[in-house]
Amino acid sequence: MNRGAGGHDEDRVLAERLVRYGRDCGADELEIGIGEGDEFNVDVRHGRIENLIEAGSRYAGVRVIKDKKTAFASSSDMSEEALRRLVAGAVRRAALAQADEFSGLADLSPERIDPQVLDIYDPEIPALEARTKIGLALETERIALADKRITNSHGASFSTNEVRSVLAASNGFSGTYEKTYASLSVGLQGGDTDDMVEDFWYTSQIHFRDLESPEQVARTAIARTVRQLNPRKIGTQRVPVIFEPLMTGSLLGFLFGCVSGTAVYQRSTFLADKLGRKIGNDKITVIDDGLMPRRIGSGPFDAEGVPSRRTVVVDRGVLKNFLCNVYAARKLGLQTTGNADGGGVGPNNFYLQPGPHSPADIIRGCDRALLLIRTLGHGLNGVTGDISRGAFGLWIEKGEIVYPVSEITISGNLGELLQSVEMVGSDLEFRGSICGPTIKVAEMMIAGE
Repeated sequence: MNRGAGGHDEDRVLAERLVRYGRDCGADELEIGIGEGDEFNVDVRHGRIENLIEAGSRYAGVRVIKDKKTAFASSSDMSEEALRRLVAGAVRRAALAQADEFSGLADLSPERIDPQVLDIYDPEIPALEARTKIGLALETERIALADKRITNSHGASFSTNEVRSVLAASNGFSGTYEKTYASLSVGLQGGDTDDMVEDFWYTSQIHFRDLESPEQVARTAIARTVRQLNPRKIGTQRVPVIFEPLMTGSLLGFLFGCVSGTAVYQRSTFLADKLGRKIGNDKITVIDDGLMPRRIGSGPFDAEGVPSRRTVVVDRGVLKNFLCNVYAARKLGLQTTGNADGGGVGPNNFYLQPGPHSPADIIRGCDRALLLIRTLGHGLNGVTGDISRGAFGLWIEKGEIVYPVSEITISGNLGELLQSVEMVGSDLEFRGSICGPTIKVAEMMIAGE
């Protein structure tokens, strides 16, 4: 992918030229995005390669606005002649669309974020050889299967992505940046046919050297799997629930959907009328930050050329901001938060601010509780905030984990959970664009026997 600085400049110049051409064709406003990427992914299982993808792509996307009517177009034919036809066709099609008073590009900001400061490109990733990447996946699975308690493998995977983004718009914006990504994962099974359990672990980072080793990934996946062996059933009851970081991340993903400006103007979130009001207790501070160095959700600007920023979404329980692209912000009479992702509103680095407690301290403080480790199903209702999902966990008595539990359902309400968080852990790790530390909530309904 890396064609050097000259290639970067060529795409930027091409995008700017196409913007001028679109204006000549009659567009009131338009933006041109050019993306280029190299993808590598290998899946191995029982020591053999099951899937191997190594592919490059280059494409252009166009958004045209004329008389408040919008048209989109895209192409993988990157010849300038083809792209000019694409732009001209989009201008013509815009006339067929419905006018929308809220359509339009972002206002040009004088602020510019230096991609170098964000450190989101690792030159070591494009330099990795394919056999090295394959070897990492094979080694991870080999270590895991060497443990006699592991009876099967769902496989191990290693992937990398290198992306370059160019955006030019008729409001005067022009920008480009490069970004890399790498991940390593393994999924395992333990137990026999009548007592089969499964789990996984993964590591994902912008920089290759920040990844956990195959040994670390395999050992964590083993521990997460075998701790579920010989589960018991429990009776239906209300008890405190501790969310492991992956489970907190899932809960925050639900929260993100509820604070998205798109959900707010569509009235598909129970938080639509809660701006400026208390939606959680003082332990809850949630932040969306696109300016964190070496983080997966970071970048100098969003899909509309708006500079990335740090937005406090919930401040000590008070809902301070909805997250918006330009369209959602205009619909709601707000300002964009730099969260446009090309298809709507997306997270940058969306996380719950960590607290002072270690996970061990949180567990030790419980007389009886469930440590939630995995959920199943889609039982999340943004309109009401209700949650109902199949679950797996570890039962805690007198401050100690005593046995695993299965065949249960947890239920509650996101609004009530945010109000009832009693402890927030110190173990925040950024494994993706949405994450959180261990948390303990006062109680949830556990449906069992």
